Amino acid sequence: MPIPSRAALVEHLVRTRIAGDVATPRDNNLSHYRRLANGDRHYWLGLELGDRWTDEQDVLAVMAERCGVNDDPEHRAGQDTIDPELTVAGLDRMAARLRKAAAGRERVLFATGHPGGLLDVHRRTADALRAAGCEIVAIPGGLQADEGMVYQVAGVAVLERGATLWHTHSPVPMAAILDGLARDGSPLPELVVADHGWAGCAAQRGFDTVGYADSNDPALFIGEAEGTLQVTVPLDDHVYDPRFYEPMTDYLLDAAGLPV
Repeated sequence: MPIPSRAALVEHLVRTRIAGDVATPRDNNLSHYRRLANGDRHYWLGLELGDRWTDEQDVLAVMAERCGVNDDPEHRAGQDTIDPELTVAGLDRMAARLRKAAAGRERVLFATGHPGGLLDVHRRTADALRAAGCEIVAIPGGLQADEGMVYQVAGVAVLERGATLWHTHSPVPMAAILDGLARDGSPLPELVVADHGWAGCAAQRGFDTVGYADSNDPALFIGEAEGTLQVTVPLDDHVYDPRFYEPMTDYLLDAAGLPV
């Protein structure tokens, strides 16, 4: 398949509901913004937000600017949106950081809390960086977190419980990886590519971090606004067919100058 143009990718994102009118309902988005503002650490995704974001309207303003949700505080139910132009702009920023990683043959760590949707996006990006000469960080064996095991599938760190790859927002698995690497005296990553609490934890600890986030996960967008994360790409992080992400990944790798 040819690499999609920017316009073709925008059309694809809207058609597959990766962006545009997404499945995440407005009331769910607003509930998460409120809980973040009320100090619920589950919604901070490993970041330390202090008392800087105690007004949910400030959170909504960031999400309207950086994700493209409806900025009307009176819109409280029904459909919400992700701006596909912001998604592609985020991919372009991520591509620039991946290009830098490839040029410097950096050590890169991949992790996902959304294996049902984003595992193959991360896997393909890891393969492309490896082909470009980067080292994909191998995590220590035997790591445990959140009543599960942390290990790698195709170079991507995941949480496993009961023979199932787990959907998790928790920062604890990433903390286990970083602490394990330090304990073993292993080289730490120079770049982390992740999502959810995996990305938030790494960024909070000072690692260069780029990642993906849905419209109901405001913390990573706030992290980018504050400069803690380098890039947060807005998208629906679990559309019903993970193959829908393939043109997006093609675009990302091509923009980064990596093999597709």
